[in-house]
Amino acid sequence: MTGRLLTLPATKELLERAGTAPRRSLGQNFVVDPNTVRRIARLADIGPGDRVVEIGAGLGSLTLALAETGAQVVAVETDGHLVPLLREMTDPCGEAVKVVHADARSLDWDALLEGAGWHLVANLPYNLATSLVLTVLDDVPAVADLLVMCQREAAERLAASPGGGSYGAVSVRVATHACAELAGAVPDTVFYPRPEVDSALVRITRRAPPIEPVLRDEIDRLVTTAFARRRQMLRRTLRDAVGDADRMLEAAGVDPTDRPERLGLDQWVRLAEVSLAARARG
Repeated sequence: MTGRLLTLPATKELLERAGTAPRRSLGQNFVVDPNTVRRIARLADIGPGDRVVEIGAGLGSLTLALAETGAQVVAVETDGHLVPLLREMTDPCGEAVKVVHADARSLDWDALLEGAGWHLVANLPYNLATSLVLTVLDDVPAVADLLVMCQREAAERLAASPGGGSYGAVSVRVATHACAELAGAVPDTVFYPRPEVDSALVRITRRAPPIEPVLRDEIDRLVTTAFARRRQMLRRTLRDAVGDADRMLEAAGVDPTDRPERLGLDQWVRLAEVSLAARARG
């Protein structure tokens, strides 16, 4: 059994009863359209037997839609004003929903999630989305895939392919862990209050097998250096990071006159392999 999905009047009523309001400092924009949260639950492709962690559960609008699928949901919310309301709204779900009062930026993920194969589904605060996604990919292997709603520009960076204007260091970092794709736009009319930016959904699925951590760290080091001056040729941007950049780039089969935004994951992997081998030789 689940509780009723939240509409705009119901959301306003709950907030008024609790004597609180959406907090800009926490990036709170509540989804108040049942069709939207059911769409997200459907896109997450979850059902009975699945385990879902939701970050920024708010008043439980998406939480209830996730529970409707039959999945077990761990709903994490940092705002102490909202947690009692979240518990009230999800109480009809019984043991299908566990509410956790915690800040996602300091979560003990190992204690929160037992076992592997978790799904992360969330309407993420815009100021937290990119850093949280990268933290989960780096440090929380229990999460097998993510479906997150965030600012459209952030979603485009997370899922960008080489050659596009949105492609950058974040795109490569995500690619070292997972495959990412845009899963659809979300209109501002479904939020309360309406955000001043466009929103989008991005789906992220871990690679199997993963890239080894040592190699991934070297890729991170190279892309961070290269994209700091993304309009310059790689022979210039990587000079300080690797020394003889021309020799390394040629050994990796990469044109030294290319710019970082043109390189795909396979090329960054080859560059990192060559760089690590050169450093090992001293």
